[in-house]
Amino acid sequence: MGTKTVDETGVKTDEHKTDEAAEATEASESIEVTKAAEAPEAAETDTPEDADTATAEDTDEDTDEDTDGTEGTEAAPTGVGQGAGAVVSAGLGIVSLTGSWVGTVASARESLMGQLQTSSSSDVGTLIEKGYGNAWQATAMWGGIFALVALIVGVVVLARPAFGAPGRPQAPWIKSVAWAGVALGVIGLLLAVLKYTDVLLGLPATG
Repeated sequence: MGTKTVDETGVKTDEHKTDEAAEATEASESIEVTKAAEAPEAAETDTPEDADTATAEDTDEDTDEDTDGTEGTEAAPTGVGQGAGAVVSAGLGIVSLTGSWVGTVASARESLMGQLQTSSSSDVGTLIEKGYGNAWQATAMWGGIFALVALIVGVVVLARPAFGAPGRPQAPWIKSVAWAGVALGVIGLLLAVLKYTDVLLGLPATG
C-alpha cells in the first residue's frame, strides 16, 4: 500500500525518468536535423547574391576601363598638322628652287627702277648693274627667303614628336616629306646666297 501511495502522489519512479530522458534525446536530435536542413538552404540563398554582386563589380570595372580607353584614343593626336607642315615645307623648298611670282615681280620692279636711274650716257657697267644685277639679286633674295622658311618648317615638324605625346611615333611618310623639305630648303638657301653674292652666275665683266 505504501508504494502505490508514493506513485499516485507524483513521485517519479525510475521508469518515468528513463522515458523523459529518451524524449529529451529525441527532441535534441530533431532540432539538430532541422538546423542541418536549413543550413544548405541559407548557403544556397547567399551564394547567388554574392555572385550577382561580384558580377556587377566586374561589369563596372570593365565599363570604366573601356571608357578610359575610348577617351585616351579620342584625345590622342592624329598627326594631321604634322603632315600638313611637312607638305608645306617640301612645297616651299620646291618654290625656292624654281622661283615664285613674288620673286618675278620683285625682279621686274628692280629692273624698271634701274632703267629709270640710268641714262643713255651711262657706261655699260652701270647699265648692267642697275638693269640686271639688282633684278637678279632680288630674285635670289626671295628664293632664299622661301628656302629658309621651308627649312624652319621642316625642322619644326621633325622635332614636334619630342614635345608631344610620349610613346606615339611619327608616321614614316611625314618624316620622309619633312626631310625632303629640309633638304630642298638647304639647297635653295645655299644657291640663293651664292647667287646674291655673285659667286654663282655673276654679272659679266665689262672691261
